[in-house]
Parts: sequence; C-alpha cells; structure tokens
Amino acid sequence: MWVWFTYPRGRQQSYLSIAHQGMPDFVEHWDRDAFRKVGYGLLGLSAISVPLLGNIVLSSILAGGAGGYWYLGLQDINSNQSIRRNFPVLGRVRYILESIRPEIRQYFIEGDEEAVPFSRGHRSLAYQRARGITAAVPFGTKRDTNCPGYEWVNHSMYPTHLDEQRVVIGANNPSVKQPYSSSLFNISAMSYGALSDRAIQALSSGARLGGFSHNTGEGGVSRFHKEGGGDLVWNVGTAYFGCGTFDANGERKFDPDMFKVNAQYVKMIEIKLSQGAKPAHGGMLPKEKITPLIAEARNLPYPVEHDCNSPPKHNAFSNPEEMCAFITQLRELSGGKPVGIKLCVGQPEEFTALVHSFINTGVHPDFITVDGGEGGTGAAPPEFSNSIGTPLPEGLSFVHAVLVGAGLRDPVDKSKSKIALIASGKHITGMSLFKSFCLGADVANAARSFLFSLGCIQALKCNSNTCPTGITTQNPELTFGLDPTSKQVRVANFHKLTVKACIEVMEACGVESWAKIHPGLLVKQGELLENKGPQRLLEAWDLEDGIVSRDSQYTIDHQVHNQP
Repeated sequence: MWVWFTYPRGRQQSYLSIAHQGMPDFVEHWDRDAFRKVGYGLLGLSAISVPLLGNIVLSSILAGGAGGYWYLGLQDINSNQSIRRNFPVLGRVRYILESIRPEIRQYFIEGDEEAVPFSRGHRSLAYQRARGITAAVPFGTKRDTNCPGYEWVNHSMYPTHLDEQRVVIGANNPSVKQPYSSSLFNISAMSYGALSDRAIQALSSGARLGGFSHNTGEGGVSRFHKEGGGDLVWNVGTAYFGCGTFDANGERKFDPDMFKVNAQYVKMIEIKLSQGAKPAHGGMLPKEKITPLIAEARNLPYPVEHDCNSPPKHNAFSNPEEMCAFITQLRELSGGKPVGIKLCVGQPEEFTALVHSFINTGVHPDFITVDGGEGGTGAAPPEFSNSIGTPLPEGLSFVHAVLVGAGLRDPVDKSKSKIALIASGKHITGMSLFKSFCLGADVANAARSFLFSLGCIQALKCNSNTCPTGITTQNPELTFGLDPTSKQVRVANFHKLTVKACIEVMEACGVESWAKIHPGLLVKQGELLENKGPQRLLEAWDLEDGIVSRDSQYTIDHQVHNQP
C-alpha cells in the first residue's frame, strides 16, 4: 500500500514508502510540539471534567495523570538521551519494551528447539525430570533429521542390561590413598557468591540424596556446602579462596595449613587453570553481592571496598614442572585424595607441553576436567564469553587423543586409564551425556542444567543481583523464594532420571559398561557422504571391510567392531 507522509511545522515532504516498513505514522509525527498539544489537551480535559462528570475522584485522577504526563515529558526534553529528547514520554516506551524483550521472546517468540542458550524443549525436559516426571515425546521427533549436523547413535541388535554405573577416580594411581567413586553426572563448578546460600545448600543436599558430587567453584568451601552434606569437589582457583591469605603486597598466596583444614571436607581437589566462560580471565564477583558469609568463605576482609576479581593465573607455580610439584603437594596435604586440573583448551602446544611434563616427572593429575568454550557463568566480558576458548566437543576429543598417544588413557577400556576425563558443558539430556562419553569422557558435569532443576527460568539476570528465582542473587527478599528442602529433591530427581536416560542409551548400543563407549557409536548427518565420520562406518559404507560384503552376506568382525 502506498501512503503519503506529511511532516509538521510546514515541512511537507512527499515520497513513496511501504506502509508496513519503518515506524508507525503516529510515532513519526510525534515531536515536542505534539507532546505540548496533548499535554494542553489533558489539562483542559481535567479542568472541565468536574462540571461534566460531577465526580471529584475521577477528576482528581485525570488531573494527576496530566501532571504526571507533563512531569515525565519535561524530564525527557532535558535528558541526555536522544530518543527521549525527540519523542517526550512516547520515547520511554522503547526502553520499557527493551527491558522486557527477553521475556517477550522467551514466552511468545522462541521456538521449542531454539537455544538461547538453552531451548525451551530442553528447559521443559529439565523441569519435568526435576518433578520426577518421566518425559515422553508424542508423534515423533520435531527435529529435522535431514539437516546437516543432525546427530544420532547407532544402536545394536543385541541390547545389554546395565546396573548402576560408577567411575572410580584415582584407582590407577598408587599415590592416591582415597579414590573417589563418582557418578556419571555431577554438578559443575559454581561458587557461593555467584549463587545464593539457599541455592548452594539445595544443590549440596540434592547431591547427597542422589549420590553424586558438587563442585564448589573457586569461591571456597562455604558453611552451606558443608551443611548440605554432598560429596564436594574443591575447585582451587587463582585467588586461593579458602586456602590462601594476602601477602605484604596485597596478593593472594597459597596457605598449606589453611588448605589442609578445608581439605578434610572434600572428596577431590581440582586446580582451576581456566574456565570455558572466560578462559585466561579471572573470576568476577561484584562487591554488591559480597556478604559477610561470602567474605568468610573466601577469607576476605569485610566490608569490602572493591569487586572481588581473581587474577588470570596462579602464582603457586609458573610452568608445567612446578604445577606437577603442586599436584603432589596438594595430594599429600589432603591425605591422598585425587587431585586434578580444570581447563578450557586454548593453544594446543601448551597442553602437549603439559603432557610431556607428566611423562618426564612421573607425576600426573588423577583427572582432567575439560570445560567447553560455550560454558556459562554469572559474569564475563562478552568477548571472552562469545569468542575465546575451544568448544567442548573439539577440546574433549583433542585432550583424549593426546592422552591416548601419551599412554595415559586406554582407548578400548577407559576404566584402565591413568587419568580420568571429566567433560564440563551443556549436559542436560541423556544423549548429551552419551555424546561426551563417545568423545572420550568418563564423567560429565553440568552447571546450568542443575539450575533449571532449582527453578531457573533463564531470565538472564545472573550478573545483576536481581535473579527472580533467588538462585544467583544475594538479595534476601529474592532468595526467600527458594526453599532448599523441596528443591533438593528436585535436584536429585533431575540427576536420577537424566542418568537413567543415558544408561538406557548405553544399553540400546549394546555396550557392557561406560568404559566401553567409543566414538564409532556417534554419527553426524552428512559425514558419510563427505567421507568423514567414524572409521568403522566409513569402511562399512565402502562395503570392503567384512562388515557388509558386496554379495549382501553379513559377517561379524569382532576386531573391527571393537575399534574405537
């Protein structure tokens, strides 16, 4: 439809335009003169409303509305924002709509399979499992199975039956005196401070009920971690919260005595080299979120005057050989508990240098947690969150391959590996766990999916201290809404049903245990046509490997079948 636009104050311009493009007509015609005319009209209407309506209350409301209109408009005209100055009062609508845009998108626009960062389908699945409801999909998959990148698992004609699956970390290292029997699925690192006290207590209590572990994050071992009673993995970060003090120069230094005291409350120790959400960048906690109890857990003076930002690297060691010595020190101070490292893969040669040190010194970590560059956090610079760090599938595959080449991982039976691999990323379904196991992991960790079990609605307000569900805020008015007693059950339910779904996928593939899962079970759409994918399937595709013969006679080659 072709329309004419006529501009106010005698500046008439005519041109052709498409009616459905650009702003509505009344917005383009709105300016300071229009604001004044409407304002005068409101004043006049309120003045004549008494004799016309005969209702003093209604007239007072009209007068108050006119006064508020003028007050807001004059504020806008004298503001330093262009939109408000040019479109008094009406310009405020833009900022109102912008503030509720995430909610509008989430509830009315977002598709079920659209991840921003988690899709509605995945969030709904987490909510259902947290309530103990076994999820089922009616009328087939909603996914486009012909879309490039679609992934599926090759099932077996001979499914197996599996009992509970546990991974014993540290069992293949004589230096470890207290190996830890880990669940396949555990809570990833989230600090007290980033999360509220009630959230920490609910997660730790849920881990106790479900028999899995809870990573403390680098914020130290708080009283709420201990009260929950779950198996704790202590994340020792670059600021040494809970095991460090300030030196004369104001730098945080590792304190062996303090570490030894807190180590008695945990099952494993994890040295954080980097995290996927902000690799090579220290942790960030705004000072507004630091309470006396948070300062206690981090061994900080209170009240604080500045944000609590961790340095980007450790000062207890400066090279791979010194890090190996630090691993030995922590293992001895903890009484022989498993000690590992956490990293997001960056420059590959640095990791291979690290593995060379493991071989040369004879000292290696008991586990390595690989964090994906897509990792989530409460606060991170957008450049780090969006563009730095290797995604989990590529990083995990690389680390597993290097450790296999170094003789520290067994590619056929992963239970015989000297170093366990933990994949930390967007694990929210049994399939996502199984995919990481195919790529080399023994254990999978997740952070944000467990927050959904607490009631997270993905409001994306984690860094503002205004989380509406009371999870990532220290505001007592908001944390009041989170009941640890009921939420701990939901955390345990979510874990139980997600692991159950993963084990069912294992059984469908015919594997005998988690240790036998291999990359050949996972296929991505388009790989065979492009001569990519698991070697076993490529050979079958070419009809030359004995799995499928050209005369259509099927044979079984156990040696090929067992190749990863």
